Amino acid sequence: MPDRPSVEAITEALEKAPPRKFPESVEISINLKDLDLSVPKNRLEDDIPLPHGRGTGVKVAVFGSPELLQKVRGVADRVMTGPELEELAKDPKAAKLLASEIDFFLAEAPLMPTIGKRLGVVLGPRGKMPRPVPPGTDPTNLVNALKRSIRVRTKSNRTFHAAIGTRTMPPEQLAQNVDAVLQRLIGKLERGRTNIESVYVKTTMGPAVRIW
Repeated sequence: MPDRPSVEAITEALEKAPPRKFPESVEISINLKDLDLSVPKNRLEDDIPLPHGRGTGVKVAVFGSPELLQKVRGVADRVMTGPELEELAKDPKAAKLLASEIDFFLAEAPLMPTIGKRLGVVLGPRGKMPRPVPPGTDPTNLVNALKRSIRVRTKSNRTFHAAIGTRTMPPEQLAQNVDAVLQRLIGKLERGRTNIESVYVKTTMGPAVRIW
Protein backbone atom coordinates (compact mmCIF):
# COMPACT_ATOMS: atom_id res chain seq x y z
CA MET A 1 0.00 0.00 0.00
CA PRO A 2 1.23 3.59 0.53
CA ASP A 3 4.95 4.38 0.56
CA ARG A 4 4.21 6.50 3.60
CA PRO A 5 1.52 5.69 6.18
CA SER A 6 -1.63 7.56 5.20
CA VAL A 7 -2.33 8.62 8.79
CA GLU A 8 1.10 10.27 9.02
CA ALA A 9 0.60 12.25 5.81
CA ILE A 10 -2.95 13.24 6.77
CA THR A 11 -1.84 14.42 10.20
CA GLU A 12 0.82 16.60 8.56
CA ALA A 13 -1.69 18.00 6.05
CA LEU A 14 -4.12 18.89 8.84
CA GLU A 15 -1.38 20.54 10.91
CA LYS A 16 -0.13 22.61 7.96
CA ALA A 17 -3.59 23.82 6.91
CA PRO A 18 -4.54 27.19 8.45
CA PRO A 19 -7.80 27.20 10.46
CA ARG A 20 -10.88 28.14 8.44
CA LYS A 21 -14.31 29.39 9.43
CA PHE A 22 -16.02 26.61 7.48
CA PRO A 23 -15.76 22.81 7.64
CA GLU A 24 -13.10 22.01 5.04
CA SER A 25 -13.12 18.78 3.11
CA VAL A 26 -10.08 16.54 3.04
CA GLU A 27 -9.28 15.23 -0.41
CA ILE A 28 -6.74 13.13 -2.22
CA SER A 29 -5.20 13.95 -5.57
CA ILE A 30 -4.22 10.93 -7.65
CA ASN A 31 -1.92 11.07 -10.67
CA LEU A 32 -2.03 8.13 -13.07
CA LYS A 33 0.63 7.01 -15.53
CA ASP A 34 1.08 4.65 -18.48
CA LEU A 35 -2.63 4.73 -19.34
CA ASP A 36 -4.17 5.91 -22.60
CA LEU A 37 -7.29 7.61 -21.27
CA SER A 38 -8.42 8.54 -24.76
CA VAL A 39 -9.55 4.91 -24.88
CA PRO A 40 -12.88 4.74 -22.97
CA LYS A 41 -12.19 1.29 -21.47
CA ASN A 42 -9.15 2.69 -19.65
CA ARG A 43 -11.12 5.40 -17.88
CA LEU A 44 -12.24 5.03 -14.29
CA GLU A 45 -15.80 5.59 -13.14
CA ASP A 46 -16.71 3.96 -9.87
CA ASP A 47 -18.71 4.52 -6.70
CA ILE A 48 -16.48 3.65 -3.76
CA PRO A 49 -17.92 3.14 -0.24
CA LEU A 50 -15.80 4.72 2.50
CA PRO A 51 -15.44 2.87 5.83
CA HIS A 52 -16.23 6.05 7.77
CA GLY A 53 -18.31 7.94 5.23
CA ARG A 54 -17.62 11.39 3.86
CA GLY A 55 -18.36 13.33 7.03
CA THR A 56 -21.02 15.34 5.21
CA GLY A 57 -24.55 14.64 4.09
CA VAL A 58 -24.78 12.63 0.86
CA LYS A 59 -28.11 12.77 -0.94
CA VAL A 60 -29.59 9.90 -2.93
CA ALA A 61 -32.66 10.05 -5.19
CA VAL A 62 -34.61 7.08 -6.52
CA PHE A 63 -36.85 6.87 -9.60
CA GLY A 64 -39.23 3.94 -9.61
CA SER A 65 -42.70 2.47 -9.29
CA PRO A 66 -44.83 3.35 -6.27
CA GLU A 67 -44.22 -0.16 -4.90
CA LEU A 68 -40.43 0.18 -5.04
CA LEU A 69 -40.43 3.74 -3.77
CA GLN A 70 -42.47 2.75 -0.74
CA LYS A 71 -39.52 0.64 0.39
CA VAL A 72 -37.06 3.55 0.41
CA ARG A 73 -39.24 6.34 1.77
CA GLY A 74 -37.48 7.76 4.78
CA VAL A 75 -34.16 6.38 3.51
CA ALA A 76 -33.71 8.10 0.14
CA ASP A 77 -33.67 11.89 0.09
CA ARG A 78 -35.95 12.14 -2.95
CA VAL A 79 -38.26 9.63 -4.61
CA MET A 80 -40.01 10.11 -7.95
CA THR A 81 -42.43 7.97 -9.94
CA GLY A 82 -42.47 7.70 -13.72
CA PRO A 83 -45.13 10.44 -14.15
CA GLU A 84 -43.17 12.73 -11.80
CA LEU A 85 -40.07 12.05 -13.89
CA GLU A 86 -41.95 13.14 -17.01
CA GLU A 87 -43.00 16.39 -15.33
CA LEU A 88 -39.43 17.05 -14.21
CA ALA A 89 -38.16 16.57 -17.74
CA LYS A 90 -40.45 19.38 -18.92
CA ASP A 91 -38.74 21.84 -16.58
CA PRO A 92 -35.00 22.13 -17.45
CA LYS A 93 -34.37 24.54 -14.58
CA ALA A 94 -35.84 22.13 -12.03
CA ALA A 95 -33.92 19.22 -13.57
CA LYS A 96 -30.62 21.08 -13.28
CA LEU A 97 -31.41 22.05 -9.69
CA LEU A 98 -32.12 18.42 -8.80
CA ALA A 99 -28.88 17.31 -10.47
CA SER A 100 -26.91 19.83 -8.43
CA GLU A 101 -28.56 18.89 -5.12
CA ILE A 102 -28.43 15.09 -5.43
CA ASP A 103 -25.15 13.16 -5.26
CA PHE A 104 -26.36 9.76 -6.51
CA PHE A 105 -29.36 8.53 -8.45
CA LEU A 106 -30.94 5.08 -8.64
CA ALA A 107 -33.66 4.05 -11.05
CA GLU A 108 -35.86 1.01 -11.51
CA ALA A 109 -34.51 -0.59 -14.69
CA PRO A 110 -37.61 -0.09 -16.91
CA LEU A 111 -37.29 3.68 -16.42
CA MET A 112 -33.70 3.87 -17.63
CA PRO A 113 -34.52 4.43 -21.35
CA THR A 114 -36.85 7.31 -20.44
CA ILE A 115 -34.27 8.84 -18.12
CA GLY A 116 -31.58 8.57 -20.77
CA LYS A 117 -33.81 10.25 -23.34
CA ARG A 118 -35.34 12.94 -21.14
CA LEU A 119 -32.69 13.68 -18.51
CA GLY A 120 -29.49 12.31 -20.04
CA VAL A 121 -28.43 15.75 -21.23
CA VAL A 122 -28.57 17.00 -17.62
CA LEU A 123 -27.29 13.99 -15.69
CA GLY A 124 -24.78 12.57 -18.19
CA PRO A 125 -22.25 15.43 -18.28
CA ARG A 126 -22.32 15.58 -14.47
CA GLY A 127 -21.51 11.88 -14.16
CA LYS A 128 -24.83 11.30 -12.39
CA MET A 129 -26.73 8.91 -14.63
CA PRO A 130 -28.70 6.56 -12.33
CA ARG A 131 -27.57 3.11 -11.40
CA PRO A 132 -30.33 0.68 -12.50
CA VAL A 133 -31.97 -1.61 -9.96
CA PRO A 134 -34.11 -4.64 -10.86
CA PRO A 135 -37.88 -4.18 -10.76
CA GLY A 136 -39.53 -5.03 -7.46
CA THR A 137 -36.31 -5.18 -5.44
CA ASP A 138 -35.60 -3.32 -2.23
CA PRO A 139 -32.70 -0.88 -2.83
CA THR A 140 -32.52 0.25 0.81
CA ASN A 141 -29.08 -1.29 1.40
CA LEU A 142 -27.78 0.26 -1.81
CA VAL A 143 -29.10 3.70 -0.82
CA ASN A 144 -27.38 3.40 2.56
CA ALA A 145 -24.11 2.32 0.90
CA LEU A 146 -24.20 5.29 -1.47
CA LYS A 147 -24.69 7.66 1.44
CA ARG A 148 -21.14 6.84 2.55
CA SER A 149 -19.63 6.66 -0.95
CA ILE A 150 -17.69 8.86 -3.32
CA ARG A 151 -17.72 8.78 -7.11
CA VAL A 152 -14.36 8.55 -8.85
CA ARG A 153 -14.43 9.66 -12.47
CA THR A 154 -11.29 10.29 -14.50
CA LYS A 155 -12.71 11.18 -17.93
CA SER A 156 -9.60 11.80 -20.05
CA ASN A 157 -7.53 13.35 -17.25
CA ARG A 158 -4.69 11.47 -15.61
CA THR A 159 -5.00 13.63 -12.50
CA PHE A 160 -8.24 13.55 -10.50
CA HIS A 161 -9.43 14.43 -7.01
CA ALA A 162 -11.71 12.74 -4.50
CA ALA A 163 -13.08 14.01 -1.17
CA ILE A 164 -12.47 11.39 1.51
CA GLY A 165 -13.87 13.17 4.55
CA THR A 166 -13.82 16.42 6.47
CA ARG A 167 -11.30 18.13 8.68
CA THR A 168 -13.35 17.34 11.79
CA MET A 169 -12.81 13.57 11.35
CA PRO A 170 -9.95 11.80 13.19
CA PRO A 171 -6.83 11.25 11.05
CA GLU A 172 -7.13 7.50 11.61
CA GLN A 173 -10.59 7.43 10.03
CA LEU A 174 -9.46 9.60 7.13
CA ALA A 175 -6.49 7.28 6.57
CA GLN A 176 -8.76 4.23 6.44
CA ASN A 177 -10.92 6.03 3.87
CA VAL A 178 -7.84 6.84 1.78
CA ASP A 179 -6.63 3.25 1.90
CA ALA A 180 -10.08 1.99 0.86
CA VAL A 181 -10.03 4.25 -2.21
CA LEU A 182 -6.50 3.24 -3.19
CA GLN A 183 -7.21 -0.47 -2.77
CA ARG A 184 -10.28 -0.15 -4.97
CA LEU A 185 -8.39 1.77 -7.65
CA ILE A 186 -5.51 -0.70 -7.66
CA GLY A 187 -8.03 -3.46 -8.31
CA LYS A 188 -9.55 -1.52 -11.21
CA LEU A 189 -6.40 -0.31 -12.99
CA GLU A 190 -4.95 -2.46 -15.74
CA ARG A 191 -1.54 -2.73 -14.06
CA GLY A 192 -2.63 -1.97 -10.54
CA ARG A 193 -0.21 -0.04 -8.34
CA THR A 194 2.20 0.62 -11.23
CA ASN A 195 -0.44 2.76 -12.96
CA ILE A 196 -0.40 5.24 -10.06
CA GLU A 197 2.37 7.82 -10.28
CA SER A 198 1.67 9.75 -7.08
CA VAL A 199 -0.94 10.42 -4.40
CA TYR A 200 -1.31 13.62 -2.36
CA VAL A 201 -3.64 14.60 0.48
CA LYS A 202 -4.81 18.10 1.42
CA THR A 203 -7.64 20.08 2.94
CA THR A 204 -9.76 22.21 0.60
CA MET A 205 -7.49 25.24 0.91
CA GLY A 206 -4.41 23.77 2.57
CA PRO A 207 -1.04 22.63 1.16
CA ALA A 208 -0.68 19.19 -0.39
CA VAL A 209 1.30 16.45 1.36
CA ARG A 210 2.55 13.44 -0.58
CA ILE A 211 1.56 9.91 0.43
CA TRP A 212 3.10 8.12 -2.58
